Amino acid sequence: MSTSKLMPPAVALFALGVVAIAAMFIAGERGLPAWVFAAGWLLAPAGLALGVYGAVRGSRRRPHA
Repeated sequence: MSTSKLMPPAVALFALGVVAIAAMFIAGERGLPAWVFAAGWLLAPAGLALGVYGAVRGSRRRPHA
């Protein structure tokens, strides 16, 4: 069983999103640029979706030729 080529980018996107969310909680509402909020809202769900897609795609059976 091999890992999907989509997993490393998915983990990286998800981790960056979680770091951005943690930065929002640590810094509070003020003091952060808007791109940090956008990263938190977009990167974590995108990484999760890419990871789920990669896992489902990698677990499908290959048709016998």
